[in-house]
Amino acid sequence: MEDTNLKVLQPARPFLRWAGGKTWLIKYLNKVKNANFNNYHEAFLGGGATYFYLSPQRHSYLSDLNGELIETYQAVKDDVEGVIKKLRLFKNEEKYYYEVRETLFNDKLERAARFIYLNQTSFNGIHRVNLQGKYNVPFGFRKKDFIDVDVLRSANLALTNTTIFKSDFQQIINNISAGDLVFLDPPYTVSHNNNGFIEYNEKIFSLNDQIRLSSMIEDIKAKDAHYILTNAAHETIESIFEKGDSRKELFRANAVGGAKAKRGQTSEYVFTNIDL
Repeated sequence: MEDTNLKVLQPARPFLRWAGGKTWLIKYLNKVKNANFNNYHEAFLGGGATYFYLSPQRHSYLSDLNGELIETYQAVKDDVEGVIKKLRLFKNEEKYYYEVRETLFNDKLERAARFIYLNQTSFNGIHRVNLQGKYNVPFGFRKKDFIDVDVLRSANLALTNTTIFKSDFQQIINNISAGDLVFLDPPYTVSHNNNGFIEYNEKIFSLNDQIRLSSMIEDIKAKDAHYILTNAAHETIESIFEKGDSRKELFRANAVGGAKAKRGQTSEYVFTNIDL
C-alpha cells in the first residue's frame, strides 16, 4: 500500500507549466536565496518558479488575479492527496481532453485537478480564455505523464507557511513591512526589443497597469522593503520604471509560441533595489 503520508525531500518546483514563467531567472537569484529577508510577497504568481526556488523561510503572501489558479494552489496546499486522487481519474486522450475542457465541476478538488490536467496536457502550457471566460487552448499531444506525485507533494510542503489569495497587485501593499522581499513578474505589455505593443497582453495588463505598478514600487520602497521586478526589455518600460535602482538586461531562450513565434534569444529587464 502506498504511504500517502510520506514526506518528499526533493526541492520543490512548479507543478504547472506557465508561459512567461521564470525558471530561466532562478540561476541569477543565488544571492537572494541566501539573503536574510523577512516575509515574502509575490503578486503575479503564475507557475511560482521563483517562489519555489527561493523557498522563503518566513511567511509568504502569494497572489494572482486568476481565480482558478489561486484555487488550485490552495487545494494543493490544503489537500494534495485529494487532488492527486482526482487527477488519477483523468486520461491523456484528445477526445477526453475536450470533454473535460467543456466540463465545469462543483467540487473544488475536481476543479483543481481539472486545472492541472488541462495545463499539463494542453498546447505549450498556455492559459487562455475566450471572451466568455472559457478555457480554449487545444490539446497538446504530449506523451509525458501529466501526474507527478512527487512534485505535487513537494509543492504541498513548500506552501505550508503561506497565505494564498486572489487580488489585484496593488492590494498586496498593506501586507508589506520593512525588510520584506516583493517579487513582481507582470504580464508584459510591450514586445521585447522592438516598438510594438502586444495586443494580447494589452488587454490583460495595460500600459496604465504598468504605471500603477511603478507607483506601487515607490510605496514598497517607502516601507523600507525590497523588490525585484521583471519586465520586457523595451524603452517604454525603462522610462516607466527608472527609479535610480539597479537595472539589468538578462538574456534567455525564447521557446514559447506557435509556428509564427520568433524563436532564439530575447532579453528582459530586471529592476531591483537589492544586489543580485
